[in-house]
Amino acid sequence: MKTILIHLLALTALALTATVASAHEQTVAGPNGGRLLTIVEPHAEFFVTAERKVQITFVGEDGKPVPPAEQVVVVTAGERSAPTKLTFTKTGNVLLSDTALPAGNAFPTVVQIKITPDAKSVAARFTLNTAICPECKNAEYACTCAH
Repeated sequence: MKTILIHLLALTALALTATVASAHEQTVAGPNGGRLLTIVEPHAEFFVTAERKVQITFVGEDGKPVPPAEQVVVVTAGERSAPTKLTFTKTGNVLLSDTALPAGNAFPTVVQIKITPDAKSVAARFTLNTAICPECKNAEYACTCAH
């Protein structure tokens, strides 16, 4: 009985420690204030421009933009019944979508990235909400708050 009680106390302490540690972690925005996708190296920033085009900026370990190399990016966004597929063209040191996002807000988005054209793609899935967060002032899709 004493052993079970000790194990329960240890598990409770471990759970509390994990909760406190995660509460102090804060999401980091990309250099343009967009969502930082850490599924690839270098990391990629997903940013929606004023024209509702998607800009992908690759970010080095120092947090500074790095020019795209051979990466291939495809974004699928919009209502699931009629999604919009965005392809990208290298423009300066970023990849810029050839077309704009569909009208509306708060729709499912999938970002697929291949480090090289022959590599297997990795995907990030999230809800694209372009409303501005009242706390951190970033768009909700790139919010750095803990809410």
